Amino acid sequence: MKDSKFSKLSAYLIMFLIFGTLDSCQQKTEEESVKSVMDKTISRLYQTMDAKQLSDLKYDQVMALFSKEDLHALATRHWMFTVNVPVVVSIMRSIEQKDIPFWLSESGFKKTDLKMNNEQVTYEVWQKPFDAGKVELGINGFENYMLHYFVSVAPQNKNDKLELSNFFPENQFVGVLEDSAFVYHDWDELVLRHVPEAMKGQKLLTTIRGRGTETHIIGAFRTTDYPSSKTPDQLMLTWSSDASTGMDIQWRTDTTVSSGEVKYREKGGTQELAAKAERYRLEDRVLMNDRYINRFTVQLRNLKPGTTYEYQIVPQTDWTENHTFATAAADNKFSFIWFGDTHHDPKFGELHNIAEKAHPDAAFYSIAGDMVSDGLFRNQWDDLFQFSKDVISRKPFMNVLGNHDNRSGLGALMYRELFSYPKIGPVGVPPEHSYSFRYKNALFLMVDVTSPIDIQTSWIEDQLAHTEATWKFVMFHFPPYNWEEPYFNIQKAWGPIFDKYHVDMVMSGHIHYYMRSNPMKAGKVVKSYNDGTAYVISVGIPTGPRAITDEPYAAVRNTDGDLYQYMKIDGNQMTYTALNSANKLIDSFSIKK
Repeated sequence: MKDSKFSKLSAYLIMFLIFGTLDSCQQKTEEESVKSVMDKTISRLYQTMDAKQLSDLKYDQVMALFSKEDLHALATRHWMFTVNVPVVVSIMRSIEQKDIPFWLSESGFKKTDLKMNNEQVTYEVWQKPFDAGKVELGINGFENYMLHYFVSVAPQNKNDKLELSNFFPENQFVGVLEDSAFVYHDWDELVLRHVPEAMKGQKLLTTIRGRGTETHIIGAFRTTDYPSSKTPDQLMLTWSSDASTGMDIQWRTDTTVSSGEVKYREKGGTQELAAKAERYRLEDRVLMNDRYINRFTVQLRNLKPGTTYEYQIVPQTDWTENHTFATAAADNKFSFIWFGDTHHDPKFGELHNIAEKAHPDAAFYSIAGDMVSDGLFRNQWDDLFQFSKDVISRKPFMNVLGNHDNRSGLGALMYRELFSYPKIGPVGVPPEHSYSFRYKNALFLMVDVTSPIDIQTSWIEDQLAHTEATWKFVMFHFPPYNWEEPYFNIQKAWGPIFDKYHVDMVMSGHIHYYMRSNPMKAGKVVKSYNDGTAYVISVGIPTGPRAITDEPYAAVRNTDGDLYQYMKIDGNQMTYTALNSANKLIDSFSIKK
């Protein structure tokens, strides 16, 4: 089982899944919050310690950093709720977590002989009685242990009717403690086993795995190989509007640069236009050499279709080939390239440039999720943009989220701040996570499957029902059909819609191999791609041979990465090729409507 499925999440739970900005976990308290304690402590560390000292911090040193008041906040302001009757609160913590939270025994919790487990770990049970009123619980720890404790609550008097309220964080899901119950919203198929009989039926307070990251300090500090400066860099193109008349340009600087501007003109022309940028501050608190940067976005509109433009980021004064872009022309001829998982691997940078050199006609590029290995680490995004800088400064970079980009339930704030995409997605899903765009005679649905499936279904159908596009492509990270872990929930929810409106291809990654299905309709192989959908999985980083089980629906399979897919549209004809980094042909086929 992979840490990837979200089939049981409902719209009610989506805010818990994405409350995940570290900032949003600690607000609405009169006392000092956990976030404010950690912010001021880390800021002080930067003033008093060098990089080696920060990287070498040990538990005892970390504990000595905090005042009595700080420790009180860390012990009581992390997780709070109110009970209406006297209760016993149980905390289930993994026995594999080395350091027991400092506040647990100090606040009166006692370790019991009770245990329960899931597929990954065994949990020990700590308990404490509380009077009616507020229950205040502390942090998971200072290390990056990625299985946060979870909580159950039972009345001391079995005849009392227990009610819970005033939750912090808000939108707390309350389940039932029993075998098969899930405790992590970012991995709801990791379910409990062997719940003690005496505890079954208690109210279960669920969480997300990665919430302990908000106090991660031991081994937390990182550096980027590409820190920001006064000189604009990380130039990137995307679309958030009509591809024939608009283009978004993004870049970054250090925080000494307070404003941004783009100058642009038709290539070779003399009439210059200018557009002011929107600026926002982006923080990676434990990035030692580049904690804060400024990001800038300009959204150009009213451009001429089928026109090549050149642009400058002020104070740049020259017009260069690497700073050009083309708007979509009125014809129905184009090509694009997409990749499967790219993760945090410089080999992808090589592949991206190889693909561009072999196919300079490609209008844009897409990654089907897992662009980096940890979406909260800005140094990994810095590397990605450095790997691909000569391509993404000239060709739009239109991607979807994977589970590594939306990491451990902590959300995808960094992704949203780095990319400018259409804000036309499903209600209940964060803007720009799921979106669609039209390029010439093709519709592209870019869907975030790290958000709940059910609340996106009607949006997907609406997009497909109201398009006149000849070609319909859907991209999302988790592949419905694969040898390792088929996504039956996606097959059931979206497969009939893809059949009804005849989606031509579904593009995915995640499993780290290559597979193109035969034409699929209603879960079965049919004779022609004019009647069924091609489901394709790929991987954009090197992978080695491995044994895989049979897939009766598969037309072509390959376990050796790294690969890219080049798709060429000429009116009613599509030609598809999959190639590796040596430009060796792995697969090809065509469809004519």
